Amino acid sequence: MVPDDSTRSARAAPPTSLTHRPPLRIGLVGTGVMGRLRAAAVSRAQGVVLLCAADLDASRLANLPALRGVRMMADYREMLASSELDAVVISLPTHLHEEAVTAALDAGKHVMCEKPLSNTVASCRRLVERAARSGKTLAVGFNHRYFRSIRHLKNVVDSGGIGTLDHLRVFGGNEGMPQLREKWMYESAMSGGGAMMDIGIHLTDLIRHVAGEVADVYGMATNRVWKIEGSEDNAIAIFKLRSGAVAQYHATWDEWKGYRFVVEAYGTKGMVQARYAPMMNLIVTHDAGGNRRRSLRLYPAVNIREKLFGWEPNAIDALAEEMEDFARRVAGLPAACADAVDGLRAVEIANAVYESARSGREIRVLVQP
Repeated sequence: MVPDDSTRSARAAPPTSLTHRPPLRIGLVGTGVMGRLRAAAVSRAQGVVLLCAADLDASRLANLPALRGVRMMADYREMLASSELDAVVISLPTHLHEEAVTAALDAGKHVMCEKPLSNTVASCRRLVERAARSGKTLAVGFNHRYFRSIRHLKNVVDSGGIGTLDHLRVFGGNEGMPQLREKWMYESAMSGGGAMMDIGIHLTDLIRHVAGEVADVYGMATNRVWKIEGSEDNAIAIFKLRSGAVAQYHATWDEWKGYRFVVEAYGTKGMVQARYAPMMNLIVTHDAGGNRRRSLRLYPAVNIREKLFGWEPNAIDALAEEMEDFARRVAGLPAACADAVDGLRAVEIANAVYESARSGREIRVLVQP
C-alpha cells in the first residue's frame, strides 16, 4: 500500500514554467455552480488571472468568491469587447455554448468551454471549424483528466507497466434526477441526451485519453427509471479502438451509491484500476509464470478532505491544474488539456451509441470532423 498525502497532483505536461510569462487574462461567462468553481480555480492557478465575470443573474454574481479587482457585468459581450482580455471560460448551459464560444472566437479570444462542447454533433463541428479559422485555442473542460488516480493509471499504461493494452472496463454514475438541478441538464433538446452526455461524456474522453481513438461503437440505451424522453438513464456499450483494444462502457443515472466512477485498464502483464470516490488505484501485475504482485495506492489527504468539506475543494484542484494547462496551450507549450477535436469526438461517440441503440447495428465513428 502506497499512501499519497498531497492534494495537488503532478503535472501531466513537462514542467515548463509560466512564471516568466505575463498571466493569461481571463473573463468568466456564467457564474453558476461550475462558474463559481472556475473562479476559485483561476484564483489558485499559476499563469492566469481573472479580470471580469458576466451573468444575467445578479444574485449569482453576488455569490462569487470575494476576488479583488474582478469586474462584474450582466452581458458577456461587454467583456468580449475589451482589449485587456486574452481568454474566456464559458460556464453556461450546454445549449448556449455555441453562441457564446463563437462570439468569443470572433472577438479574438481563446476559449475554455465546459463539457460537453455542445449539444449536437453538427454544432460541435461548426465550433471546431470556427476555432481553426480563428487561429485561437478552443479547449474543453474535461477536468477528470487531472484527477490523481486517473493520472497514475495513464502513467502506468503509457510506461508499459501492464504490458500491451488489451481492454478497458469503464463505469460512471450518479443518482440521476435528485442531482440534476436544472432542466437544461436533462431535457435532451438542451442537454443533447442523458447520462451519456452528463457523467458519460467524461468517461468517453478518458477512454480516448488513455487508450487512443475509438473506431466502432455498439450500444444500448434505456430510460425506464426516470422516463425522460430522449435522455437515457443507462447507456451500455462496446467501443472498438483503432489500436485493436476494446472498451466496455457504462454510464448511468441510477447509481444508488452516488457519484462515482471506475476505470480499469487490462494489459498482457496485468491491470491498473482508478477509482473515485473515494480516490484510489489498484495495480495487479503478473510474470510469465503467473505469479502476481498487488499494490494499492491511496490518497488519504484527498479523501479525508472530501469527507470533511465536500467534493468542491478537490474539484477546484483539478480545475486549477486544467487552467494552468490551458495557459500553456495558449502559449504554445505542451499541455494535456482537451482541445476542440476531443470535445467533438466525445459527442460523436455518444451519438453513435444512440444510433446503435436505435438501429441495433454497430456504428463506425468518423475520425475526421
